[in-house]
Amino acid sequence: MLPQEIIRRKREKQELSPEEISFFIKGITDGTIADCQIGSLTMAVFLNGMSKDEIRNLTISMRNSGEVLSWPDIDGPVVDKHSTGGVGDKISLMLAPMLAACGAYVPMISGRGLGHTGGTLDKLDSIPNYQTTPSNDLFRKTVKNAGCAIIGQTGNLAPADKKIYAIRDVSATVESIPLITASILSKKLAAGLNFLIMDLKCGNGAFMSDLKNAKALADSIVNVANAAGTKTSAIITDMNQVLGSSIGNALEVLEAVNYLKNTRADSRLHNITLSLASNLLVNAGIFSSVSEAEKKIQNNLNSGKALEIFARMITALGGPSDFVEKPEKYLPASPIKRPVFADKTGYITSMNTRNIGLSIIDLKGGRTTPEQKIDHSTGYTEFCQIGAFVDEKTPLAFVHALNQDDYEKAASELIKNITISEKKPNILPEIIEVVS
Repeated sequence: MLPQEIIRRKREKQELSPEEISFFIKGITDGTIADCQIGSLTMAVFLNGMSKDEIRNLTISMRNSGEVLSWPDIDGPVVDKHSTGGVGDKISLMLAPMLAACGAYVPMISGRGLGHTGGTLDKLDSIPNYQTTPSNDLFRKTVKNAGCAIIGQTGNLAPADKKIYAIRDVSATVESIPLITASILSKKLAAGLNFLIMDLKCGNGAFMSDLKNAKALADSIVNVANAAGTKTSAIITDMNQVLGSSIGNALEVLEAVNYLKNTRADSRLHNITLSLASNLLVNAGIFSSVSEAEKKIQNNLNSGKALEIFARMITALGGPSDFVEKPEKYLPASPIKRPVFADKTGYITSMNTRNIGLSIIDLKGGRTTPEQKIDHSTGYTEFCQIGAFVDEKTPLAFVHALNQDDYEKAASELIKNITISEKKPNILPEIIEVVS
């Protein structure tokens, strides 16, 4: 087989055979297929789509490109959650220890920033010495002893996806249902999960901006995962505004720690996190009802059990032993922190969440090339929410920047991408739909 012929067939809207897909994925894994050919195929898929059989075969081939884990020594359900990406989405950092506190085991394989969205691994990289790519032995040991481990793809877990993922980020081929499905599930199925829940973001800050496409992606992921033997459901959640009060790697880690300490909890962030956790725990058979699960989850937050598990995970994977007690001691801080005020008084009625996410790149907190180093300290805190009132004393947000020029550019972007009106808007629910 020739890679260029496979690319040509997909360019001409033809269906690829399982053998062709397997050949191409094998070539990505062993390095015989060039980056430009990977980019060409992802663009052909982006433009022409894939059939259900192609998506399933792509997912399985990518899963089988490396080691597929099993957990014979674990005495509880092996579960995970995945988000399709949002702005200010730090749910994974809180959810993993919350699930572990209820008796589940969470081997969470996450990714880096993609397009306008932040990445869980980039957030964790702001914690000194935290290992996002540990050996499989350390990964297994941490999951068993701490109850959860959030890591990136090691060289042996879905290595083909790792390459494709980086190229999609910089080749404008992110928003593709087949590629998103295969990327997410190749990692999740390689982790040996029994149960999975998807957080499908929908809105102007999501890769799926309209409900029709969000439902299509939810159906694709749920169908492929269940067919592969992992019981999966999805919750479609609103991403028409920033999630939580912060955006940026270290800043979101701090918000997550404060959430687990039960000291500061944005209501939308809490409701989505609680819904994902409770539905997954019911699917896994740990609780018989959502209300029972929610009560136990809240008890674990109140008692500090979830925070303790998060601390054990951080320490087991190389981070400071007192990180949760003194996160500000370890997280990097920008030299500039200044408020941005709106040019008029009124209520926040809407925001261009995608553009706000992209502005993190200008603050050096995101990438334009796969190898680019980022600054983990930059971003926004105390970010406004739709329905909030702003005036000369209440800012849109505080900008954390490396220099004055970056601050001014970020301030301009916020003012340009946040709409203010004299009339208070209706607030949309954060949970849109559950897909089983």
